[in-house]
Formats: sequence, structure tokens, C-alpha cells
Amino acid sequence: MPELVGIFFFTAIAVVLAAYILTRHKERMSIIEKGLKADEYSGLYRTAARQVSTLSSLKWGLIFCLVGIAVLVGLWLRQSYDVEEGVFFGLIALAAGVGLLIFYAIARKQIPA
Repeated sequence: MPELVGIFFFTAIAVVLAAYILTRHKERMSIIEKGLKADEYSGLYRTAARQVSTLSSLKWGLIFCLVGIAVLVGLWLRQSYDVEEGVFFGLIALAAGVGLLIFYAIARKQIPA
């Protein structure tokens, strides 16, 4: 059985690398067909990568803060009231959902319709 795991692991790595190389080759061939220069092509990715939305940071900040609070509440409930461990998953899901709802309410006001 350990031999199969090793074979599967290295085969999966080889498949991912081959897919990456093949995709990159196809992308470069399409650039050549369109007649774009390397400067023009790399400029497309640089401008897109630099645009970071403050709303995205707000979303992840809310989610991580509320999930952290949920874990602390779960630990407190476990220690104080000997609650089952399954409560953690419910609290984390609830906190992430509440974070997304709060984000939606804030983002709806920020983005004009």
C-alpha cells in the first residue's frame, strides 16, 4: 500500500507540472498568433495584479475576525459547560456567514447601483 501512495503522489505532481507547461505553451502560441509583443502582454497582467479592492480586504478581515471570535467562544463553552466538539463547526460556519452578511450590507452602500 505505501508503494501505491508514493506512485500516486509523484504521478499527481507530474500531471500538474505537465498541465502547467502545456497551458503556458498554448498561451504563448496564442500571443504569437495575435502579434502581441512581450511588453504589451506582460502589461496586461501587471495592471490587473496591482488593483486590490479595499472591499476584498474588508470581507476577509470580517470573516477572520468573526471566525476567531467563534473559536474563542467555542473554547470557552467547551471549558465552562463541557459542550461537544461539534459546536465548533457550527459556530465557525455561523460566524463566517454573519461576516459575509455584514460585508454585503457595507458593500451595497459603497458601490453605486
